[in-house]
Amino acid sequence: MTRMARCSCGSLRAEVSGDPIRVIACHCDECQRRTGSVFGAGAYYKKEQVQINGSNKVFVRAGPEKRTVSNHFCPECGTSLFWEGDIAPGIVGIAVGGFVDPDFPPPNISFFEKYKHPWIGFNHELEHFLQRPTHPLWTKTNP
Repeated sequence: MTRMARCSCGSLRAEVSGDPIRVIACHCDECQRRTGSVFGAGAYYKKEQVQINGSNKVFVRAGPEKRTVSNHFCPECGTSLFWEGDIAPGIVGIAVGGFVDPDFPPPNISFFEKYKHPWIGFNHELEHFLQRPTHPLWTKTNP
């Protein structure tokens, strides 16, 4: 199975093959700022599952514990479509909203819930963490 995520103007695209390792709802303050929403929903894939097409600009931001996250966005429309963090080498996070697919798998983990807006709820089972777990892609079950 392949899926295509794209920016608002369509010039930056991420084509993925197979299922994501994890789909994560992140409520941290940086994801709120990055998305302009109250949380970020990201689908995480092994780098070899992802084909990026189109030019992008990169904003590297500092993360907790002296780590970095490289946010890639479209230079035309500004959509933040994908990112890579040094905490998970070889893994690419892609904005779930970029797929515009109501059948996309729901988040199976929710973290940084200490920043979660109290009116947000999920109607399915998922793992909950007040902060980021030690390594969010490998908690509980190792895909």
